[in-house]
Amino acid sequence: MVHLLTAEVQQLLHNKFVVILGDSVQRAVYKDLVLLLQKDCLLTPNQLRAKGEDSFEQDKLVHGGRKSHGHNGTNYREEREFCSGHHKVRFYFLTRVYSDYLKGILEKLQAEEHVPDLVVMNSCLWDISRYGEDSWPSYLRNLESLFGLLRQVLSKSCLLVWNTAMPVGDNITAPVLPPELQASASSFMKNRVMEANFHSSVEAEKHGFDVLDLHFHFRRHVDMHLQEDGVHWNEFAHRHLSQLLLAHVADAWGVELPKRQLVGQLIRGGPTRGRPRQRFERQPQASRDQLAFSPPPPLPLPRRQPLLPRPSPPPPLFPHLPPQPGPNPFHQLMPPFLPCPQDDYSPSDHPFQSNQFLNHFHSGAPPTPQTEFAFQPDFVFDPQPPMLPLPPACYQQRPTVVHRGFPRYRPPGPYVPWRGRPRPSKRRAPVYPEPRPQ
Repeated sequence: MVHLLTAEVQQLLHNKFVVILGDSVQRAVYKDLVLLLQKDCLLTPNQLRAKGEDSFEQDKLVHGGRKSHGHNGTNYREEREFCSGHHKVRFYFLTRVYSDYLKGILEKLQAEEHVPDLVVMNSCLWDISRYGEDSWPSYLRNLESLFGLLRQVLSKSCLLVWNTAMPVGDNITAPVLPPELQASASSFMKNRVMEANFHSSVEAEKHGFDVLDLHFHFRRHVDMHLQEDGVHWNEFAHRHLSQLLLAHVADAWGVELPKRQLVGQLIRGGPTRGRPRQRFERQPQASRDQLAFSPPPPLPLPRRQPLLPRPSPPPPLFPHLPPQPGPNPFHQLMPPFLPCPQDDYSPSDHPFQSNQFLNHFHSGAPPTPQTEFAFQPDFVFDPQPPMLPLPPACYQQRPTVVHRGFPRYRPPGPYVPWRGRPRPSKRRAPVYPEPRPQ
């Protein structure tokens, strides 16, 4: 996946109406997208912390925020909109995944002249922490009600992307948790967020909507890019998130992205923000031309002795005829065949990710011990027929396309399996096969 520039993002979202719904993390998603539509720079820490301001990078506060004396309760509202000549992006702050307020938003969107082309949504932390003992059961019920309503309200041409909730820290001090629960519920929230992501992604897939697993993509960046409050993320993480989202959208719309710098470099070199936190020593990152781990040593060739002495060959039924020289004697030098170990071993015993597989075969690095096979000097081959031309290998590189957020890379996430492109809307009426003639 590449790092899209402003001109390319403008082209991808040309004449598109984008709606983003969710909490303060999704508000930062909205802000980074609005900024990226105008210039190639990152958000500042002050812009990330601000909420309910009258204007942000040429957008406007439509409702709520400072206009209604904002607070940190479940009734907080904030509606923002950015509109240019060919782009329209709108944000709605949610504290519950399904409510009368959300139904009013969907009714208003349905009644507008131009319906949304893209809807990005998530709601989790408020739902599972701010509504008492019934928070978890009501969240599961509301998820089912939400996706059922979205399937009825949204047009078939609208792409809905459900963002899973991002990882949280060990010590949560953000206002999303009430002060009396911040000390006791922080460790509990980490597991609850993963459980909520599983249920929400399953429910979204059941109704035919897309899922972007942000929890999986950012699970290894908590130490570097999570803010002090344990919930919000810095500007490098949000730019990486925007690129993941745009690549997902481009794949869904059948748009092929250019070949350039990998977007993963955005969140590897960025500095940490806030107080100094404990840093764990990690193994150095492998280059693109190397495997990300040390391969195991090559398997030894089997050396088995026969249990019984080999019987002598039976006498021939007819006397041997003198050999006749053929027109094509097999005296040519044969290419060495790689001996195949006969142990009970299969590639599944040592799984590796698909990107490591591709990087190994597409790189110009020398072969590693995993791919070199031991060849004994006293190993003698019988005469072999000449090698026939083989079809091209299946791992030869094809034109670069985006597959659900990463080109030619399917991360082994615990949620929805990613599908290939192009794909039509999955929310159309099912087509039944014609009956067979009797």
